[in-house]
Amino acid sequence: MKKVFITGGAGYVGAIMVPHMLEQGFEVTVLDLMIYGEHVLPKHKNLNAVKGDIRDQDLLKKLIPGHEIVIHLACISNDPSFEMNPVLGKSINLDAFRPLVEISKNSNVKRFFYASSSSVYGIKEEPNVHEEMELEPLTDYSIFKADCEKILAEYQSDSFTTSTIRPATVCGYSPRQRLDVVVNILTNLAYHKREISIFGGDQLRPNIHIKDMVEAYMVLIRAPKEKIAGQIYNAGYENHSVRSIAETVKNTVGDDVKLVTSYSDDNRSYHVSSRKIQTELGFEAKFTIQNAVEDLCKAFDKGLLPNSLDNEMYFNIKRMNNLELS
Repeated sequence: MKKVFITGGAGYVGAIMVPHMLEQGFEVTVLDLMIYGEHVLPKHKNLNAVKGDIRDQDLLKKLIPGHEIVIHLACISNDPSFEMNPVLGKSINLDAFRPLVEISKNSNVKRFFYASSSSVYGIKEEPNVHEEMELEPLTDYSIFKADCEKILAEYQSDSFTTSTIRPATVCGYSPRQRLDVVVNILTNLAYHKREISIFGGDQLRPNIHIKDMVEAYMVLIRAPKEKIAGQIYNAGYENHSVRSIAETVKNTVGDDVKLVTSYSDDNRSYHVSSRKIQTELGFEAKFTIQNAVEDLCKAFDKGLLPNSLDNEMYFNIKRMNNLELS
């Protein structure tokens, strides 16, 4: 039985990944601040969920030995949350990274997977933004993601296989729900307000369904180390315009949903190519934006996301604003 250590495992992606890995027979340890609640993870004999801080090196030295794989998801996520407390953001997103990698390598971990971001590319005019392109991150959040990629590359060795994923924006339902990313925002408003507003509309946004995001990590786990050693992979579905996403939401939620378009002078587009992970590892996204919208609507129908317009637990910046983290 493979033992996997997941930082941030009680986050948006982790809350889907962890149950899936348990079902696949893995033994999982999660280290997470649990600021969105411990209830997002299942009770399971092969799950050790630890409430703690990745900056606590003594805790890492205690927990990591014995694990074959580390998946590093933990971070202060998205630019607004990061910018609320840049010192905290840097301490978690950058300063804690090298010690985590060193402790993992010294603890005989075999594989280390890092969740970076497709935002490291900045704004590109090229239609297919691939992994070999120059990084031009625009914010501290993205700059630190790029910095951590470089740090991780220093530790790649025959006995310590490292890989980085640059995900598109994740969408869909999770027990630790986020309603502050484009597809999820629009679905929440369409379902409850029956009206959605977009600014501009021609801007491209890459997305990936949360189930596909989890599968991308499973593909890395299953791949021969020779294929993935030191490699970086984009992971996305398709690059859709904001207008196209809004129309998909409207058509899925209901014809009565009103779509309002306003002028925007911010026409920046973000788009990535996921051809490398497809051709080299055989990963191909199976779930669509429509599937993500449908999953969210089912969750709303079942009452799984109460008070979804106002509950701070669904909005990173609101939650961070009401916490006293240091």
